[in-house]
Amino acid sequence: MTNIRELDPSASPLDYYGAELRRFREAAGLTLKQLGACVFCTGSLIGQIETARKVATKDFTLRVDTALDTEGALMRIWRLVMRSQLPAWFQPYADMEARATHIYGFEAQLVPGLLQAEAYARAVLGAFDQDKLDERVAARMERHRTLERDDPPLFWAVMSEAVLHQEIGGREVMRNQLAHLLSFRDNHWVNVQILPFSAGAHAGLNGSFTALRFDDDPDVVYDEGYEPRMSANPEELKARSLRYDHLQAAALSVGKSAELIARVMEERYGEQREADGSGLA
Repeated sequence: MTNIRELDPSASPLDYYGAELRRFREAAGLTLKQLGACVFCTGSLIGQIETARKVATKDFTLRVDTALDTEGALMRIWRLVMRSQLPAWFQPYADMEARATHIYGFEAQLVPGLLQAEAYARAVLGAFDQDKLDERVAARMERHRTLERDDPPLFWAVMSEAVLHQEIGGREVMRNQLAHLLSFRDNHWVNVQILPFSAGAHAGLNGSFTALRFDDDPDVVYDEGYEPRMSANPEELKARSLRYDHLQAAALSVGKSAELIARVMEERYGEQREADGSGLA
């Protein structure tokens, strides 16, 4: 007889997902193999997911929810699973980010997480650690739902021009990432400004940071770095707000920023340059 692993649904969101998947499958009277045939995967894969040995993908969850007629129950649990894949120190920030009404940030080296295309995010997250990379990338992509909700926050991102030139993942990845940034041009809830090299010394030299504003809760500032931290100290918030105002003033307008992004995308990462090596050095 097959040794069926007993799960404790309260042990983790991943165990909870597996236990519910097994419960829905058995209620439908399906074997692992039969459900696998319904959702175009192997019974072995479903068994690994049911026993919390593998994290389900979003696509898998959507197919299983439909096949088992769960009314979206597994997708709701899947979002908890994705949140649990974030680093423990980052989860409190992610929770607040999802509730914020205004998000203002400055990035010195990377495209902000909320604006990262999947291939770019994979290159960033996998730079030094390949462990559970698929799950960590999926968790970052799930954060994008913040900008897709019915009442999205106003998101204003100022990025150093260096972000456009720092080649992450190769030319094709960068070309697609810059195209992704340009896709927000007609979204009045998302505004991107580029701080040009010509700005010289600027108010963001101390590093990247993000400020979150809420309707009913105190504002929060989040500092990135080797030791990320959050603060709701009014004096610190006031100082960061002033710093951000100076960064916005020194940055190119939203329209001029889009023109610069498009120019760098073509000249530095364009298909012609990739083919013959011509273009910017």
